[in-house]
Amino acid sequence: MDFIIDSKTISDNQRPYVIAEMSGNHNQSIEKALKIVDLAAWSGVDAIKLQTYRADTITMDMHGGLFEINDPTSIWHGRNLYDLYSDAHTPWEWHKQIFSYAKQKGLSCFSSPFDETAVDLLEKLNTPCYKIASFESNHHPLLKKVARTGKPVIISSGTSNLSELCEAIAVLKDNGCPSIVIMKCTSNYPADASNANLNTIPVLQDIFSDCVIGISDHTMGIGVSLAAVALGARVIEKHFTDSRSLGGVDSDFSMEPDEMKALVTESGIVFNSLGTVQLDHQKSEQ
Repeated sequence: MDFIIDSKTISDNQRPYVIAEMSGNHNQSIEKALKIVDLAAWSGVDAIKLQTYRADTITMDMHGGLFEINDPTSIWHGRNLYDLYSDAHTPWEWHKQIFSYAKQKGLSCFSSPFDETAVDLLEKLNTPCYKIASFESNHHPLLKKVARTGKPVIISSGTSNLSELCEAIAVLKDNGCPSIVIMKCTSNYPADASNANLNTIPVLQDIFSDCVIGISDHTMGIGVSLAAVALGARVIEKHFTDSRSLGGVDSDFSMEPDEMKALVTESGIVFNSLGTVQLDHQKSEQ
């Protein structure tokens, strides 16, 4: 099934659609956020994506226990969740300006809502589609509200087993979602290529034959995304920043402009190289 964002069609027959995820890399500066939009447009991506939540809508202002990140391997080790989400959230009053500026730059702009009030905001901005983050894929009230807007939905599969993913897709379809992209995702930040398990992509395509399959890639570099395209992914999402050296909550696993530009170019080359099955010589070889 074809999937349309604004006027662009996403399908097996189209080059990969590339999404630059801004997330919290704006570091609470609207000027930096708009600069990231500029650089995303320069790199040739198709869309810039935000995340829409407030700390109050995603966690509680509490300390200790599960409200602290105690994993020593995490890039957010030692952070309190409320404080982290306060730093990472995109202020809601910025959304209209970012959406408008992205449109001026020829980019689609949409977001991942993390609760129902975020959907209300995004509907006022006439978002062309919705992205469901891995951690919200079992949030059925949110899925129902998003589906009932009649907009297409991109949903990540990280942290989900197959039965949970099937249930999420059924909730979306049963509530009127017209088309769905399922993103193979490994919810580690950053993720190691050895955990990408890209051979899952053609299996997902077999199981969800009426959906487009993509990849939400948290590894460093472009190799995993390019391999995903060869295996059938037609949407690529990568976190994006102006400069990793300037820091930010997601900067450690985000792409810089030159890297994103290379990904756009090379993913198109990979797609074009797939061609058809050739078991005889071709004219170019003669």
